[in-house]
Amino acid sequence: MIKNIIFDFGGVLVDWNPHYLFDTYFNDEEKCNYFIENVCNTEWNAQMDKGKPFEVAVKERIAEFPEFEEAIRLYQSEWMKTMGEEIPGMYELIKSLKENGFPVIYGLTNWSAETFPPVREKYEIFSLIDHIVCSGEEKLLKPDPKIYQTLLERYNLKAEESVFIDDNINNVKGAIDMGMKSIRFVNAEQLQKDLNELLNK
Repeated sequence: MIKNIIFDFGGVLVDWNPHYLFDTYFNDEEKCNYFIENVCNTEWNAQMDKGKPFEVAVKERIAEFPEFEEAIRLYQSEWMKTMGEEIPGMYELIKSLKENGFPVIYGLTNWSAETFPPVREKYEIFSLIDHIVCSGEEKLLKPDPKIYQTLLERYNLKAEESVFIDDNINNVKGAIDMGMKSIRFVNAEQLQKDLNELLNK
């Protein structure tokens, strides 16, 4: 029986995309794509998600790509401009869960400890999340089993009674490997169908 529902944040509750900031900055599709794929890319961003200070990471990246110094600094100073809107339908879905048997909702996110607080403050949807484990604070990244274990132990949850929702298939598999049920997020409508199927078993 499922008693605990755990949400990832980026791509599930809120939209995040560096293109929102850098498309305008570069005004050159090829140069922008190169920057996002090779300079301030996913692998580099993961370092901050794992707890590396932005200041250190930015300094290191500028040393490696001095020609992009201004843009790299913008990644830190204008980071909130990489954020989009709340994912459509998710506020309503979580509110409904809280009113129908799941009053306590959990979050497990790969996010920098520096950039998550302003995001949490800005978006109303986070007022619905009661307990959060943030990778930047734990210095652990999904799909490392230790970060799932941290959540389960901290809030006394049983893996077999928990379902984890993430848009990243590797993180979904990581949760399954820990004994949890897991759903790959596509959109709110699909998630509602998947949850209904799982909860009504």
